[in-house]
Amino acid sequence: MKVTFLIPPCYDHKQPAERSAGCTRIVYPMINIYELTAAAAVRDAAGHEVAYKDFIFDCKDSKKVFEEFISHDCSDAYAIWTVNLSLESDLQAMEVIRRYHAETPIILLGPGATHFVSKALCDRHVYVVRGEPELTLTELLEALEHGRGAEGIKGVSYLDEDGKVVNNAPRPLNTDLDSLPFPARDLLEGRRYHNPKLKTGPYTTMFTSRNCPFRCIYCVPSSLTFAREIEFHRTHPGRKPTIGFRSAESVEKEVAQLAAQGYKAIGFMDDNFIWNEERTAALCAIMKKYGMVWGCQARVDAITEPIARMLGECGCRYVDLGIESFDAKILEYIRKGITPEDIYRSVELLKKYNVPVKLNVLIGSSPLETRQTIKHTLREAKRLDVDQVMFNIVSPFPGTEYYEVCKKNGWIKGGEYKPTDVQHESILDLPNISAREMEKMLFRNNISYFLSPRFMIRQLRRFSSWSEFVSAAKALKIKLFH
Repeated sequence: MKVTFLIPPCYDHKQPAERSAGCTRIVYPMINIYELTAAAAVRDAAGHEVAYKDFIFDCKDSKKVFEEFISHDCSDAYAIWTVNLSLESDLQAMEVIRRYHAETPIILLGPGATHFVSKALCDRHVYVVRGEPELTLTELLEALEHGRGAEGIKGVSYLDEDGKVVNNAPRPLNTDLDSLPFPARDLLEGRRYHNPKLKTGPYTTMFTSRNCPFRCIYCVPSSLTFAREIEFHRTHPGRKPTIGFRSAESVEKEVAQLAAQGYKAIGFMDDNFIWNEERTAALCAIMKKYGMVWGCQARVDAITEPIARMLGECGCRYVDLGIESFDAKILEYIRKGITPEDIYRSVELLKKYNVPVKLNVLIGSSPLETRQTIKHTLREAKRLDVDQVMFNIVSPFPGTEYYEVCKKNGWIKGGEYKPTDVQHESILDLPNISAREMEKMLFRNNISYFLSPRFMIRQLRRFSSWSEFVSAAKALKIKLFH
């Protein structure tokens, strides 16, 4: 059976959605490691012929090229990883597929389809794989190959003969991450990706764990995590999915493979990469052994002095810290589990060992937000003089506690959620500050920060080639002016 994974063109006349993190539009192309893992799983488990077509990365006149490809293609099934920001556009791409392949199965994965099941199921030959994908997708393709339907396959939704949505029982979470194959990076066929924070290549992404146990009321850590949490929440309200960890042995095997293939840089996509000193030491030793430069995401309260020292000694070129606010009352309201003092301490430790720090600030994550709290947070973030600060506006994602709070209190413009780019847009009019005010403050602050002499000089010193500078400049233009 031939299965083609598609990244369709963007049909909404905006910057295409980024499908790995899942809540922004593309600033620089990112590898969707979750989709590639699912592709590897179906290829390895059943020997399916798997193809991967990216009409965002590869094409300028992407809609024309996409339709031409579809009109001549003979795949037995198509798979699309869809997120909230891409769903409407993906549905238009599916209309193109249906012009030429009326009954070819289309399988939607990811958080967009997991939450908006009914919208995604536009005909009887469309299937939704809810939550995490690998085992579910493998079973579904096997059933389709042998002429069976999706009845009884856990984690699948589809339309019955009467057009009624059928949601099969959820699939138990896979916590044995060592059982998963390594992502099918060979399907990328020479496409080169970069990460401006690493400024070294060839570059790829990896994960060593899945999910996060913390209970921040607004949080959508990654597109895979969001899909898993949406699905898990339906049967376990108020609870978080179990965290799964890969063993150090499994991680080393993949890093060794990547080194042999010529990769020199890795961005870890774990919702939280740092859990304790013992595990961090084992992973850092692997990265040092294979000479990788790398970066990760972590909580500020996970940074101890031994961990900061390890990171500095083992090639870590950035740590993304989600701080959201420097206001203690806001941090308490959103159940972040940290204090402003924790932020100051972690930044001080990382800077002590020359580990570049990126702070992620989230405007509007609490009804306590005001112009004054935003100004205070922006002022403190700049004062810490870290390598980079990223400013976003919260989105009340369905499936989060913050969505329920905002909807109940009538703070969502128009009364209901619609997908927004958190780097530029807001749909929340909070008690003390409007969506428009937050957008203006975000834009002005981005201009003053990213175009400041201090930021520009720091970044220019780190580029090793003209192409790296050009790529970063393009990303900055999109970031500021989309």
